[in-house]
Amino acid sequence: MTIPNLVGAGLIVIGAGIGLGQIGGKAMEGIARNPEATSKIQTNMIIIAALLEGLAFAAIFLGK
Repeated sequence: MTIPNLVGAGLIVIGAGIGLGQIGGKAMEGIARNPEATSKIQTNMIIIAALLEGLAFAAIFLGK
């Protein structure tokens, strides 16, 4: 891997980490505001987090 690819991969990982933190935090806020919607919020949170992680892994592998 070249230096620009390593920098790009690092930025992707940082961005994915920030995104996962935002997803988790906002989901917890939503559950705190509306506990009855916990199952819907958790399901959507897990789906979005999985898609984000998949996107991050794909970008890292394509960068090699």
